[in-house]
Amino acid sequence: MAQKPRSIFEEVGTEGPDRTAPRQTGVIDRAARTGARGAIRVWLMVLFALVVVMIAVGGLTRLTDSGLSITEWAPVSGAIPPMNAEDWQREFDAYRQIPEYQLQNRGMSLAEFKVIYWWEWGHRQLGRFIGLVWAVGFLFFLVARKIPPGWTGRLLGLGVLGGLQGAIGWWMVASGLAPGMLDVASYRLAIHLGLAFVILGLLAWYIFRLGRAQTELLQAQRARERGRWGIATGVMHLAFLQILLGALVAGIDAGRNYTDWPLMAGGILPPGPLALEPVWRNFFENDGLVQFMHRIAGYLLLILGLAAWAVGRRSVHRATRRAFGDVAALMLVQVVLGIVTVMNSAPWQLAILHQVTAVALWVAILRARFLAGYPWAESVRSGAR
Repeated sequence: MAQKPRSIFEEVGTEGPDRTAPRQTGVIDRAARTGARGAIRVWLMVLFALVVVMIAVGGLTRLTDSGLSITEWAPVSGAIPPMNAEDWQREFDAYRQIPEYQLQNRGMSLAEFKVIYWWEWGHRQLGRFIGLVWAVGFLFFLVARKIPPGWTGRLLGLGVLGGLQGAIGWWMVASGLAPGMLDVASYRLAIHLGLAFVILGLLAWYIFRLGRAQTELLQAQRARERGRWGIATGVMHLAFLQILLGALVAGIDAGRNYTDWPLMAGGILPPGPLALEPVWRNFFENDGLVQFMHRIAGYLLLILGLAAWAVGRRSVHRATRRAFGDVAALMLVQVVLGIVTVMNSAPWQLAILHQVTAVALWVAILRARFLAGYPWAESVRSGAR
């Protein structure tokens, strides 16, 4: 039977599929509505704050020479501190067997020992608490099936890195218990602190990503400012190297020597930069050479950071321009603070402020890189989001 001709005035869509039926959306749209991005982001923010506190407490533990006060690694039973006089005496007797006591702290009283013990115990206890917060949050979101697609491995990886950090922490402490050692090995301290900044950086990056919908991120990625992304990546890598060098300086107390600036002991190079044998030891254990490397890396980082600011300030996105400006401002503050710290022989107050400012600068660099890679969409009226 022939179909009746349609009038040219007939409304399109009066026949055919039901237009009232729900529109079928794509996989990305469906994925964006699954999971609990906001709740997971808050959980990661809590972990981020705890890791920042952990870095500060770790720095204070080192500055108070408390890191070797507990001479065994007991991940579970070690959570319970000494409960009576007998327990305290047993812990003190164990400490008196290590070189730090015999060569540096001989004659220390039990009361003095308790001070450094509580610092190290608090440091380890905070690590256990961070692990608990991660485990409870991860298991909750996993069992409730609230983890967005593609995020299970990332969130699990944070826990794996946290566990590895605990093991490296003991590996670091064990180096300080060896014969003739008064402190932990500087390169092990650098690995320990470096991994802490890796974990902190991943937390910050995940928080940035979860703050925006997946569809928005995909659209923003198409507008990536590759030049600014590239120079921010370079600043990130050099900043991480500088963090490792700073850990080497801290590990051998190199910041308390050579307190003149811009010279070192009146010269460009410190005296005897390659005095130790074999030569490679100088790059980890020679206080003059280690501080010199830290200074030179700081100058290079400042130059690259200012170049990144010059590139970033020409971005069409206001939020990106501001992010690169924050990096430049914090970098200037950190350089001045580092110089003042060295010239005052690194008192603990300045040293810990220098370390905390490094955390702020690290996060600012990551934020500038993120906004270069995923620019905020802007409108003529709002200017920037």
